[in-house]
Amino acid sequence: MKMKNIVVVGAGNIGSAISWMLAATGDYRITVADRSTEQLANVPAHELVETKVVDITNRTELEALLKGQFAVLSAAPFHLTSGIAEAAVAVGTHYLDLTEDVESTRRVKALAETANTALIPQCGLAPGFISIVAADLASRFDKLDSVRMRVGALPQYPSNALNYNLTWSTDGLINEYIEQCEAIVEGRLTAVPALEEREEFSLDGVTYEAFNTSGGLGTLAATLEGKVRTMNYRTIRYPGHVSIMKALLNDLNLRNRREVLKDLFENALPATMQDVVIVFVTVCGTRGGRFLQETYANKVYAGAVSGRMMSAIQVTTAAGICTVLDLLADGTLPQKGFVKQEEVALPKFLNNRFGHYYAPHDGLAKVG
Repeated sequence: MKMKNIVVVGAGNIGSAISWMLAATGDYRITVADRSTEQLANVPAHELVETKVVDITNRTELEALLKGQFAVLSAAPFHLTSGIAEAAVAVGTHYLDLTEDVESTRRVKALAETANTALIPQCGLAPGFISIVAADLASRFDKLDSVRMRVGALPQYPSNALNYNLTWSTDGLINEYIEQCEAIVEGRLTAVPALEEREEFSLDGVTYEAFNTSGGLGTLAATLEGKVRTMNYRTIRYPGHVSIMKALLNDLNLRNRREVLKDLFENALPATMQDVVIVFVTVCGTRGGRFLQETYANKVYAGAVSGRMMSAIQVTTAAGICTVLDLLADGTLPQKGFVKQEEVALPKFLNNRFGHYYAPHDGLAKVG
């Protein structure tokens, strides 16, 4: 592959992981941009990675950064993604992001209608890989009945009442817990409240709870509307988590004081590198006149990537967007317009050099 110049916006844990994964291949030259010199100082040093202090909210400065680049990968907070997409379209640069925010994705879709480059939102874990898996399973049925998508990034060793440690963006986490969620109910796309419809299930002898959170369905909800009776996305946690979150958000009204909630999370919940990502998708439907179920279940743990330790959420999120970038760079994906995650073929994803990070290490990942 000819060397490609890439901009990664956001120098946090995920942005740093992306830059390291890409640089390790020798096929990408990366500029990591952030307004924080402190964050940029934590980006792993590599001869193919440079860092640059940039005010992303300054349109002129942002366009100058993106001009002439093959693609920009946004690992910035969700409220900045629309502006990055607008700048990418203006200068003719491909755009990829990790956002779970529904409104941001709608804005990206609208921009894609007149863009001369590809705009590919939601390239992470959920939305992202989860949509690719669900679309693959759904394609195996003559008629769909239900699609149930469950994802969780959890500490391996929970030690507090929430049974949780911070593993990724606090802003993104709060957004998922507060904003309206999408689901398909009796064939129609509808809005359902976050933190509701709690369920319990067991995997490998461990009990988990799952509940509605915003953004996880991505564009797959609109794609399958009218083709499936029931479809929903729920976040996985250890039992007891959601009841405490409801007390914080509703009884203490912290849903309307996000900065207070963010401060509590970041100063009371420690981050951890010892985490596990669970991906659990179940699809039911009819094939050959029989009512059948197929399931994909996987656990991904923290581990070394090209000699550098990464958490499970870093590995899965960075691997997701890096795989999609690879497939864009080699011409597998459309080079123009709005590209959905469900347009990415699961076998091509898993056979990719970054997609291999989703390979099971304990024999769990399976379909059937």
